[in-house]
Amino acid sequence: MLKVLFAASMFASLTAGAATSKDLIKSSESWDGNKLPAYSLTQPEVTIKEIVILPGEELPWHQHPVINAGILLSGELMVYTRDGKQKNLKAGDTLIELVNTSHYGKNISSESAKIVVFYLGEQGDKATVIDKQQ
Repeated sequence: MLKVLFAASMFASLTAGAATSKDLIKSSESWDGNKLPAYSLTQPEVTIKEIVILPGEELPWHQHPVINAGILLSGELMVYTRDGKQKNLKAGDTLIELVNTSHYGKNISSESAKIVVFYLGEQGDKATVIDKQQ
């Protein structure tokens, strides 16, 4: 009996520090409620970018031709679309980005906004395209 109790306590102590996992975000829609496009890839390529936006800095109008998602690590961003939709992001917030929709972000905080973004597209394709019409 003592051996069983000892074994049980050893197992409990080993599993007490076990890794955990939780979904930060999971959706088939971008933040504006539109369905993500279905596409197949011949040779998928994943890109992970760290983007730092200085306080008050405004990014140019741009689009993403690929599915992407990110997490804001610091600062506060406001994202705008041409049709007037807005999304406010604070440190720790996640985001499934717009695909093929013009938008831009502005750092509305007094510290640098740092966002890590994960892109999935065809190998060699651009993840971001700056709009010709600003």
